[in-house]
Amino acid sequence: MEMTHVRNATAVLRVGGKTVLVDPMLGARGSREGVPNTRGGTERNPLVDLVVPLADLLSPDVVVVTHTHSDHWDAAAASLLPRGVPVLVQHAADAGAIAKEGFTDVRVLDEPVTVDGTVFIRTGGRHGSEEAMEAIGEELGQVMGVVVSHPGEPVVYFAGDTVLTDDVPAALERHDPDVVVLNTGEGWIGSVGPLIMGARDVVEVHRLAPRARIVAVHLEALNHCPVTRADVRSLVAAHGIADRVLVPEDGEVLAF
Repeated sequence: MEMTHVRNATAVLRVGGKTVLVDPMLGARGSREGVPNTRGGTERNPLVDLVVPLADLLSPDVVVVTHTHSDHWDAAAASLLPRGVPVLVQHAADAGAIAKEGFTDVRVLDEPVTVDGTVFIRTGGRHGSEEAMEAIGEELGQVMGVVVSHPGEPVVYFAGDTVLTDDVPAALERHDPDVVVLNTGEGWIGSVGPLIMGARDVVEVHRLAPRARIVAVHLEALNHCPVTRADVRSLVAAHGIADRVLVPEDGEVLAF
């Protein structure tokens, strides 16, 4: 099994001989406004261009959208992806929004969904600290993670845009994943945050699931996410777990 880290939370997973595109943000560098914040810069998003050729991302067998914020499902993805591709989403509201773009096979992960022998299972999460949820509220919205499994291949858990709530250890215990993909840029709106996990959470998730390989992403692509790759690498090295944590560069291919 291979995973290509594309940019931010966008990944291409090759599993069961098929291609799964996760959280596609396909727009050009600077194609939308940045997020006002006091923890990052003021640049427009995304901060970086795609290094994976766009054409290589436009023929997936399945698309997973953990939620419809524009850094996980942007206008370019909605415009360019094939209308008949299965798109897996968390609830009816996201399904309706994507169907309005002309997609004809949008499936809600109320129950496990199997596509060509690969099973997709929804997991829970919360897009922000209690302080962030109280201050920002509905704008953050609901999110999901997803567990991807195929017979004879590693089990992968994409935790999604969540802080470290009880949902995460519950998913780790239930699914015992071989690979855990964590969004670790923290994320702040104004002075409120974090909206997702950070470097310290990587250490804690390793403690909860020491057998798993952890992949830290959602880094250095958005102006309101201040955590860097160097931050994560430095902290995991200090805790002696650098051999268990991967912090891929954009375009890097990981084999499991």
